[in-house]
Order: sequence, then structure tokens, then C-alpha cells
Amino acid sequence: MPSVSGINAVTEQDREFLRRCVDLAREALDAGDEPFGSLLVDDVGTVRFQDRNRVKDGDATRHPEFEIARWAAENLSPEERRTSVVYTSGEHCPMCSAAHAWVGLGRIVYASSTEQLSTWRQEWGIAAGPVNALPINSIAPQVPVAGPELSLAAEMRSLHARLHGVADAD
Repeated sequence: MPSVSGINAVTEQDREFLRRCVDLAREALDAGDEPFGSLLVDDVGTVRFQDRNRVKDGDATRHPEFEIARWAAENLSPEERRTSVVYTSGEHCPMCSAAHAWVGLGRIVYASSTEQLSTWRQEWGIAAGPVNALPINSIAPQVPVAGPELSLAAEMRSLHARLHGVADAD
């Protein structure tokens, strides 16, 4: 999706929120879960909801981005949802992209992309997941996105390598 008036550019403020997402991803990994973390930030910069992956107990839908969509649908007006930004350590999967679009949330900013994660997994010999790895705009073409944030790529790669028990030479 081409940049429209800089909406797809990652800003300094975006990087600060992404830093928190990476910290949440690390918390998830430390708790025995997959390393993903996300924030919902309103139009004045207040974090309204945050979560991390919680799939380790067998419910593969417990992604933080999906939890954000559920929370926003129950707690925010359509206008508040549209003007909010979702920050996440990894680009939304198809399930989360669809939930985001159906609930009517605004912009998504991510630290690492689906393409990066797919490449890393291939390099490490890790099989693809049960759902096609697609970029957000393949599922939700009207949602403005920004990412990946290259300054966080090595850290995200390291977290995923740790998840898979891979010695990563980068």
C-alpha cells in the first residue's frame, strides 16, 4: 500500500509504542508463549488496552491483536475505534487482520513483518503454520499500515529464534 501523506511512515512516537510491544513479546516468551505483544492507543496517545500472546494452553486464537478487537468492540464507540492505532510486535495474521477490519479499528503499526517472520522460519527449517502467512492488506485492504520497523528487526528475530530453540547467527 503506497504511503498517503506519511500515514505509512513509522514516527518516533510509533517507535516508543513498538518498544512496549516488543517488551510484551518478551514477557510472553518468558511465560512460555509465542513472542507477540500489542497495544491499542487512542487518538490522544493513551494506551487503552494491551496484551501478549496467550496460546500456550491450546487456544490458538488467543493473539493479542484479536483480544484488542474484542475489547474495542465492547468498550469503544465506532469513532474511537476508527481513530485508534494498534501497535504490535509482529504484523497481524489473517485472523487478526480480519477481526481488526470487521471491528473498524484504525491504523496498524508493526515491528516485524509477516515476510520477515516467514523468511526467518524458512532459514531455520521451521515448517509453515496451518494458515497462509499473508500481509495485512491482503486481508484488510483499507486498513492503513506502517512497518516493519527495522531498528527492532534483530531483537524480534532473536525472540523468535529463542522460541524455536535455534542458535541464530543473524
